[in-house]
Amino acid sequence: MTGLFALAILLSCARAGAAPLTEQPGDAARGRAIVANRQVGLCLLCHTGPIPEERFQGNLAPDLRGAGGRWSAEQLRARIVDASQFNPVTIMPSYYKTDGLNRVAAGYQGKTILDAQQIEDVVAWLQTLKEGGQ
Repeated sequence: MTGLFALAILLSCARAGAAPLTEQPGDAARGRAIVANRQVGLCLLCHTGPIPEERFQGNLAPDLRGAGGRWSAEQLRARIVDASQFNPVTIMPSYYKTDGLNRVAAGYQGKTILDAQQIEDVVAWLQTLKEGGQ
């Protein structure tokens, strides 16, 4: 049963996708800056990525190198918007979700972690990472 459940999750992840959140395409340079910024995206707390100037990168989540080769822009966007749709017990925050969240401080209720353009910028940068060494 466990193997079938894991296969079902993998298949749903492969099929899932999300349409762009803005009409303006993402900017890869801005996306890289968001991922590297420990006050904005906080991505490097859990992920390792090809950002050598940032020390002490995380190892709790997948390495970002090669992300653009592993997932489509739609799949990356869906994971950033709400990773819990793929893994209900994920520790990754939902960067563009405002409902169904627990323990949200009053000043942050109804607000997303990243805005729509920031999500598109991060997706644009991740899409540039096609090989494992990037």
